[in-house]
Amino acid sequence: MKLLLAQMGEVSDTEQQYSLRWNDFHASILSSFRHLRDEEDFVDVTLACDGCSFTAHKVVLSACSPYFRRLLKANPCQHPIVILRDVKEKDMESLLRFMYNGEVHIGQEQLSDFLKTAQMLQVRGLADVPTKDNQKIPSVSILFVL
Repeated sequence: MKLLLAQMGEVSDTEQQYSLRWNDFHASILSSFRHLRDEEDFVDVTLACDGCSFTAHKVVLSACSPYFRRLLKANPCQHPIVILRDVKEKDMESLLRFMYNGEVHIGQEQLSDFLKTAQMLQVRGLADVPTKDNQKIPSVSILFVL
């Protein structure tokens, strides 16, 4: 890990200010989120669909989807279970891979359904995020686990 140190000049007569920058910050954060998902460390939400369940992090879902952000913010449960009725298992797995890695490989046969699901869940980078006047609400249920 390299740290960049740059002198910023004088703020007052007695104190110099320095800019400290973590050069590989973005790559390191992305790698850390991948590792957290792989190890299932600190997971705090479960997504259920198509008879399967996936654990994830609210902060990652919220950063990648305004839909998830609104949903999770409106339901401040410690570890909610979100049931996505019209979402296929392979699409959810691929969407999570995209959200944690920034990319995903999809076969031509799956592409149309995958993009429809991304649009429905408002996943940034894959779907046009609708304005408040034109919101499509996915069919979803939330279970609260105490």
